[in-house]
Amino acid sequence: MFKFYLYPISYAFLTFPVAAMLFTLPFLIVQYRRHGYINKLRAWLLYLFLLYVMNALYLVILPLPPTRHNAPPHFDSYMQWIPFHFIQDMIRETRIVSDEPSTYWRLFQDRAFWQVALNVVLVIPFGMFMRYYFRTRWLTCLTASFSLSLFFEITQVTALYGFFDYPYRLFDVDDLIMNTLGGMAGFVLAAWISAILPRIDQLDHNVDLSTKRVSYTRRAIALILDWMLLFPLLIGAVMLHVPATYFVLTALYFIVLPYFMNGMTPGKLVVRIRISGQEGRVKLLELFIRNGLLYLGLGGLHIVFLITSIENLTITMPLILTLFLLDTWFAIHLMIRLFNHNKQLFYEQASGTRHTIS
Repeated sequence: MFKFYLYPISYAFLTFPVAAMLFTLPFLIVQYRRHGYINKLRAWLLYLFLLYVMNALYLVILPLPPTRHNAPPHFDSYMQWIPFHFIQDMIRETRIVSDEPSTYWRLFQDRAFWQVALNVVLVIPFGMFMRYYFRTRWLTCLTASFSLSLFFEITQVTALYGFFDYPYRLFDVDDLIMNTLGGMAGFVLAAWISAILPRIDQLDHNVDLSTKRVSYTRRAIALILDWMLLFPLLIGAVMLHVPATYFVLTALYFIVLPYFMNGMTPGKLVVRIRISGQEGRVKLLELFIRNGLLYLGLGGLHIVFLITSIENLTITMPLILTLFLLDTWFAIHLMIRLFNHNKQLFYEQASGTRHTIS
């Protein structure tokens, strides 16, 4: 009986690292934007919730039929609409005699009993998360648990929304009842957990964002978001034959725009960080030195090299060697700074600027 459930659970754990990697970027963006920093307990709970959702979903849909063109199921109807029909199944299969307590142990050997019990257990963690992490009321938890169970049942009875020719599991109203009951049981159990763990709505109390360091991960996310916005603009400008496209747009985006946005670019705005100068608000000259060295200097040399290599098939060896040495130095410089958070990057030292949380 239980071997049937080991396959989907093991598959959920095996695929969790991939899902976690896909989940990480939006998770970090939302956490930085909403809270201004990453709380370890909050992060641990959300990744645990992701793992739970994967286990629950895999338990509902796995194992899959061997082919999309599966055979029709061996049951007469795709729907079971009689509430508490499982009681009749248990009485019939276990042959329990009501006035003979010695026969009650047969219940724990019955497939129908364990199916009902596992349907309750399946949604208990969901109810616990709803109360403890999402801080919902009982009516919201009841509605959410029922909706989750309904999603499971519809997914099954529609054969993964038409992916397979025939449903390979039926829609059972008893599953709706037991799943919803499990969600409410989890809601009740969460009261005990809430007494042990810190309150989610108080995790950010007494947190001074001004004392927290802006991590390189946070800066990298802002950089990725900025280039996701800037790169299409560069492509469009190149197609319109704008002179010195890279240098013009990069200077406007990383120097002029942050000056008017108080040290922020759109990417930095999303993750709530800004560039601060020696006297607080960053000055235009400080931005020119900082981002000019990085994007116009270091980045500009690579753009010149790229344009030269396209227009002239022969590239001078001194230029190749210069870029190789420059990239090697910057990679080593960056690695040293990654392991020594107190030291600034060269363009930060030259401009006297730093990142702060907004």
